[in-house]
Amino acid sequence: MLSHISASLSHTSSSTTAFFLSSTAKFLRPRFSFYPKPPFQFPIHQKRHRFVFSQSTAASMDSAATVDSVADDLKKQSLEAVEIKLKLNLEELNWDNSFVRELPGDPRSDSIPREVLHACYTKVLPSVPVNNPQLVASSESVAELLELDPREFERPDFPLIFSGASPMVGAIPYAQNYGGHQFGMWAGQLGDGRAITLGEILNSKSQRWELQLKGAGKTPYSRFADGLAVLRSSIREFLCSEAMHGLGIPTTRALCLVTTGKDVMRDMFYDGNLKDEPGAIVCRVAQSFLRFGSYQLHASRGKKDFEIVRALADYAIRHHFPHLENMTRSESISSNTGEEDNSAVDLTSNKYAAWAVEVAERTASMIARWQDVGFTHGVMNTDNMSVLGLTIDYGPFGFLDSFDPSYTPNTTDLPGKRYCFANQPDVGLWNIAQFTSALSTAELLSDKEADYAMERYGNKFMDDYQDIMTRKLGLAKYSKKLIGELLRNMVSDKVDYTNFFRSLSNIKADPAIPEDQLLIPLKDVLLDIGMERREAWTSWIKSYIQELSITGVLDEERKVSMNSVNPKYILRNYLCQNAIDAAEQGDFGEVRQLLKVMLCPFDEQPGMEKYACLPPAWAHRPGVCMLSCSS
Repeated sequence: MLSHISASLSHTSSSTTAFFLSSTAKFLRPRFSFYPKPPFQFPIHQKRHRFVFSQSTAASMDSAATVDSVADDLKKQSLEAVEIKLKLNLEELNWDNSFVRELPGDPRSDSIPREVLHACYTKVLPSVPVNNPQLVASSESVAELLELDPREFERPDFPLIFSGASPMVGAIPYAQNYGGHQFGMWAGQLGDGRAITLGEILNSKSQRWELQLKGAGKTPYSRFADGLAVLRSSIREFLCSEAMHGLGIPTTRALCLVTTGKDVMRDMFYDGNLKDEPGAIVCRVAQSFLRFGSYQLHASRGKKDFEIVRALADYAIRHHFPHLENMTRSESISSNTGEEDNSAVDLTSNKYAAWAVEVAERTASMIARWQDVGFTHGVMNTDNMSVLGLTIDYGPFGFLDSFDPSYTPNTTDLPGKRYCFANQPDVGLWNIAQFTSALSTAELLSDKEADYAMERYGNKFMDDYQDIMTRKLGLAKYSKKLIGELLRNMVSDKVDYTNFFRSLSNIKADPAIPEDQLLIPLKDVLLDIGMERREAWTSWIKSYIQELSITGVLDEERKVSMNSVNPKYILRNYLCQNAIDAAEQGDFGEVRQLLKVMLCPFDEQPGMEKYACLPPAWAHRPGVCMLSCSS
């Protein structure tokens, strides 16, 4: 679809990264062309294998994960937790710590920056200086997942505990070791440079949840950084974690946000103007923080570390994909790869191949959901890609305001817009290619199995995206022509992405509506358009009404259905900035109010309409809608 993933690994000369340039490295053509073509190119080398990403192929696949499956599972866990009578205090949490128990670790436990070899983690304690830390906000729904009594948030020592200054009994803190591609270049060892995992908690349903403090101090992976985080970026991460959950998108969660009471020096715009900002720590929660880069790093280090790749894969399957452990032929697919020899990939014969396919499909579903709500991650490096298909690492993210496929919220990404909104599906495929390449290098997958995982990514994304767009428009079936024309019109008139789709449900499926009244339901979103553009929109609405009229669905019934998938509220950058400005003055009320609104984004929420407003003029100043990836 769009331009600009650079296959620039050829500039890397290190022998430790040579495996990324082998015949198993995946360099693919752009595949997902939905949006008007951006003003940049996307050079990718043709791979030797042929892929079939047709709609008919996609439709014939028995998908292991539907568009809503991962998100629904996570939301069901929240709902199920409500039924649980257990309300534990912090001392009663059931720590398990399987990651440090089952995987090889660093023999050293200091935080001196260094290369850590043959280890998945380093045990390290939080070390952030604090001075009367304060609780900014907390999530009761995350507490329910842990079976933690929400009254624990009121404990006087709660901020001290979740700043890392007071150790939690049963926790074994560590920083994870991983690598990754950053903007298409192999970066070698990266790791948790300012995040420290406290450990894993098992609830009464044996659901596993990792607790991680982001901004808790230096680790061996901090390189030249201080390991700290500021209130500004921490508020954004806390709010977006919970907002994405509210939208039904697979995501890491956030239990709480605390200030440290200490300032942190930051150069927000990289212009040499350093300033003090309030320090803060987010407690992130996920079933696992394993990333694509967790496997890439060890695969890049040669045969001695291939067993670590296998151990990490076994760990992920054992704890997070247990249905793959004893899979039988009836539970999976023996599927044609699309190759000329018509050979099949039997996923029952290799659990790692079945796992790679599921990771690919979860990733595809997640990114399809991003495109649904106009979310742009901003820094889709392979170290920021979860093997569970979760949205992870909220840095320079942004939601679309006016519809611009080339939008990127990351100042670092401006020159090439590699990670712009429209590129995200292709970047996801590229990242899956690097992930499967690592597994192939470690001799867990054949080339054909790796290729098949990528094919399944393409099929899954197309299935989910088409289903999403069909439901967003309230159609009976997907219409490429109608949706393509709509997107072109939205780009031409810079229509607000969220408000437009929400308003679309107001259109009546009545072909007899007079032409001069067709645009009335969209008057609040089609602003300042001239006669030519009015004619274009009128023509499109006529075609749209024609499609609606054949569905046989009542207008009010369709409106309810469309409003259940088109949110009224999204976490616009200016809303974050309002909350940040107040919080930096010691007023945390706006953070808490914004959290409440974003947990129910599809509801009307009378009295909260201001949170659905278009951005004010000041919101376009530098620093509000554009951030660097290290903010």
